[in-house]
Amino acid sequence: MTEPYELSATDAAARFDAGSLTVEALVASCIARIEAREDAVRAWKHFDRDAALAQARALDRGPKRGPIHGIPFGAKDIIDTATMPTGYGSPIYEGHQPAIDAPCVALSLQSGGVLMGKTVSTEFASRHPGATRNPHNPAHTPGGSSSGSGAAVADKMVPFAFGTQTGGSVIRPAAFCGCIGYKPTYGLISAAGVKENTRSFDTVGLYARTLDDIALFRAGVLAVDHEPLAPCSVSGLRIGFCRTMFWDRASEATHKVLESAAETLARAGAAVSDLTLEGPFDGYEDLGKTVTGFEFPRALTFERTHHPEKLSEELFEKRLKAGLEIDFETYQSALEKLAACRCWLADAFAGYDAILTPSAPDEAPEGLGYTGDPCFNILATWTYTPAVTLPTSTGPKGLPIGVQLMGPHGQDLRLLAIAKAAFPVLWEGV
Repeated sequence: MTEPYELSATDAAARFDAGSLTVEALVASCIARIEAREDAVRAWKHFDRDAALAQARALDRGPKRGPIHGIPFGAKDIIDTATMPTGYGSPIYEGHQPAIDAPCVALSLQSGGVLMGKTVSTEFASRHPGATRNPHNPAHTPGGSSSGSGAAVADKMVPFAFGTQTGGSVIRPAAFCGCIGYKPTYGLISAAGVKENTRSFDTVGLYARTLDDIALFRAGVLAVDHEPLAPCSVSGLRIGFCRTMFWDRASEATHKVLESAAETLARAGAAVSDLTLEGPFDGYEDLGKTVTGFEFPRALTFERTHHPEKLSEELFEKRLKAGLEIDFETYQSALEKLAACRCWLADAFAGYDAILTPSAPDEAPEGLGYTGDPCFNILATWTYTPAVTLPTSTGPKGLPIGVQLMGPHGQDLRLLAIAKAAFPVLWEGV
């Protein structure tokens, strides 16, 4: 018999409506899962079983509030919550209690979601890791910076979780942990109440285990009516296979997975052709690093001037001090060149419904000190386009390998519909 924690959010919602499942039963099942697995995975910075059960009982007593009524979720620990501490992944903010919820959390609660707790983040959503381990093998990283969220959803502790992405912090943990990660069009989900890293790139994203659940969570977060994803067929889709300028960083296993994915989609009737990034994309990685290098130390001015001793050496020396040496003219030039990249990609999308790229260079690296290379995620992040990763394969170490689909700016629901159509095709083609 299926335990409630194993249900997708969409299935759980249907059982609520049918009267065959209560919110309290689902939440209690997720609590049991967390308590059974947390010592191994360490996904949670703060978890309050009593508060979660109290929310569940209140929801069972009242009318349906919205599209995610009764569905448990986690919030990354750089997202403010009024009822739970928010530490931003740093000892500077140990026990810090925000006065209000970030809008993304407030809207989720208004839509009936059950906030289970705060998931582990790297230090200020940067590179210094937290305690979370990969649920498939605790000797390997879960990725970052949304480490706890990706691990919690993949390990079936909660159906939903929030992440954030400035480089690759939603897509990469999802790929490493084996769940679905969705990085929306930049600015679609409010980043207010989220600890700033790089204002030009910071994006709130979502984790779930099905594409239908991503669409459901999206409706709840945006406080809009939920409609099922539009039917879509792989046949006739125009797919651009973009190896990007980082193809040589990808493992042989990743090469095989992506090339197999392109061939599988073509056999299913998609028109698949190579897409090469040209023109303004020369030096693309350095452009983005210049922008984040300039903005990040300025966003953390209070912390680096008042509590430098509580910052990791990695953050303070390699990110903050180095970033302050970037001059304003260089920063402005990088912003202008990235804008040109967005224009180039928008023009390229006139010939494609979606772009296929790797989600990460390889399976999750061994060890917990390095959260992985975000190189394959920065294309979508810094061009402000939506992206989703699908857990389609496993590598030679038995860990997940994902494929990433990108869509045109603002065409998020269309991208999710394409991903839903492609996922079973790609899974069967493995």
